[in-house]
Amino acid sequence: MGNRRNNGSNASFAKRRRKMKEGLDNKNPNEDTRSPYVTTIRENEKFVQYYKMQNICPEDEWNTFLETLKTDLPTSFRITASCDVEAKLLLKLVEGVFFTDLLKGEQSDEQKNSEPYCLPWYPQRLGWQLKITRKDIRGSVAYYRLHNFLISETGNGNISRQETVSMIPPLLLDIKPSDKVLDMCAAPGSKTAQLIEALYSGSNSSVPGGLVMANDVHNSRCYMLVHQAKRLNSANVLITNYDATVLPVMNLDENGHSMLKFDKILCDAPCSGDGTLRKNADIWTKWSPGNANNLHGIQFRILKRGLELLNVGGRLVYSTCSFNPVENEAVVQRMMTEAQGSVVIINANDKLPGLKTVSGLSQWIVVSKDLDVYKTFEEVPEKWNTQIRPQMFPPKEDLYNLDRCIRILPHHQDTGGFFVAVMEKIKPLPWEASITPSDELVDETKVNNYKRKPKKRKYQGYREDPFIFLTVDDPVWPEIRDFYELKDFPIQCLLTRCSVGKKKNIYFTSPSVKDIVKNNQDRVKIINTGVKTFVRCDNKSMECNFRLAQEGLAGISSYIGQKRRLQLTRIDLITVLINPTVQVTSLNEATKDILENFGVGSCVLNMVDKDFPVELVGWKGFSTLKAYINGECRLHYLRLLGVDVSEFDVNKFKKENNDDGTEDKNEIDEAPEVQVKEELTQSEKLE
Repeated sequence: MGNRRNNGSNASFAKRRRKMKEGLDNKNPNEDTRSPYVTTIRENEKFVQYYKMQNICPEDEWNTFLETLKTDLPTSFRITASCDVEAKLLLKLVEGVFFTDLLKGEQSDEQKNSEPYCLPWYPQRLGWQLKITRKDIRGSVAYYRLHNFLISETGNGNISRQETVSMIPPLLLDIKPSDKVLDMCAAPGSKTAQLIEALYSGSNSSVPGGLVMANDVHNSRCYMLVHQAKRLNSANVLITNYDATVLPVMNLDENGHSMLKFDKILCDAPCSGDGTLRKNADIWTKWSPGNANNLHGIQFRILKRGLELLNVGGRLVYSTCSFNPVENEAVVQRMMTEAQGSVVIINANDKLPGLKTVSGLSQWIVVSKDLDVYKTFEEVPEKWNTQIRPQMFPPKEDLYNLDRCIRILPHHQDTGGFFVAVMEKIKPLPWEASITPSDELVDETKVNNYKRKPKKRKYQGYREDPFIFLTVDDPVWPEIRDFYELKDFPIQCLLTRCSVGKKKNIYFTSPSVKDIVKNNQDRVKIINTGVKTFVRCDNKSMECNFRLAQEGLAGISSYIGQKRRLQLTRIDLITVLINPTVQVTSLNEATKDILENFGVGSCVLNMVDKDFPVELVGWKGFSTLKAYINGECRLHYLRLLGVDVSEFDVNKFKKENNDDGTEDKNEIDEAPEVQVKEELTQSEKLE
């Protein structure tokens, strides 16, 4: 193919060949030409001057604040709280195996500083923070095992690696299983994942009554959201691609007589990001006092639209990863002024005991990008009038309890910087009183309080396939229904993305999500929804052409009859999980008797246990049985069942550490044993 970087030409290769012919290329292939990394610049004089004037930090803490900003951010992660039983077992495993190994033996001062630290304010001890570097992983078996564990469980959706301060806004929303939740600026999706977890945590149903709608204006970033959501296998998630400042009201019925308002909204607005300096060091050289001025307007419009979409009595959390009051308190006080008493700021300082915070600012300064200070808008030169607006200036007195806002400073608990304001809508906004439901659905310009009609939005990114819902008359439904003995199944919640030809995958959504998708495909670009539940599997030995998918099993399990269920003992389940395929003759006698008359095809493997019940998708061949799940999922359940899986850990630094350059053959040979392909094995096809 050649070098495709130079507009598809082979110019660099041709040039190299000419040099070699002329004897000019004397490059030694064994010569190490690598150069050291250039030291990252972590200085910006304007940044120091600006924030000293803003008094965001007490004078006696300033030097500590600044020095902390110049250090790298610790690693942090949280254990997924969707399933309380699995979360507790995983926490016990983390604390009892991985962290205990890290603390064994003599430790240097540097290693002592990198000990795992439980976030005191995160519920149920599920949030953790530790300083772990590549050097640590190279030099310590315990660290590389922890590293492999985090990667494996993250890919499987059981652990999420997320910046510590980023975990705070979803917790302050106080989500209930029945809540309809909107994430306005959701990408890349770590907070969205937390919102989904909160919806399931404490729910008695595998499909809660609420939903999470995750939106982002950037088409490409929406697919990052899809990746995050798919890890959690939720039927209650809807991902949309729209400008949050003009997000339309959703229809809930065909006639447009009912509209969707949200109970909880997360407004994590785009910002200058100077609170992430420890993670994104390149911001040091790019930072300018004028950045916040350019963002204030869009931040306000997003917040305003969020409050318009919020139910009366609902809660909205506005957050940024910025220290700048122009992006934070100034936006909030501008919204409070326009709301005229219909919105209040909630004091959330006591909601997360153990979290160190400082109060929001009631006074701040406004400057130009040249760091010229202005106390009032009248002092602003005409050339800056488009960038500095009168609403950016602080009020003469704090009428809206801005001190109830929360600021997180990095040096208090070794985190990034963050701002959070928790708001509650106690009555309709002033301009909503004159708008009827029909107005909201017909004329978006009234709802958004525009003086002129907004331009028609251009279609961006990929053109998505339609969402087509199944009906009882669909030809594939009878064979699926009869094979799995589905009783009272809500077939209207099954959908496919295939408008013509054979249906490959069938997805399951919650009833609340179904209503939104069905009635709004022509109004909002919907990127993804539903969890894969049935997958086409044209196997002549199977009575049904669709097998079950592990991703959607939890959502439909209660509808599946006993015909395709197989009860396994703990020992048999471990045997099935360790081996890609198991001969039926090697299983428990009782299990063999059941399998003797058990038909070929997809099935549900059950292990009944009061402390840890397990339910997995399996496949019964003529003489074999296997768990139809991926390798990461196998490792996850083996860990929770108490099996030592350390033999499957591959130290990718082993080769580098061996003096003779050889690899550890055992580790390389052992790892593939837990990898399972998603299609049938060749032997099963022959059967």
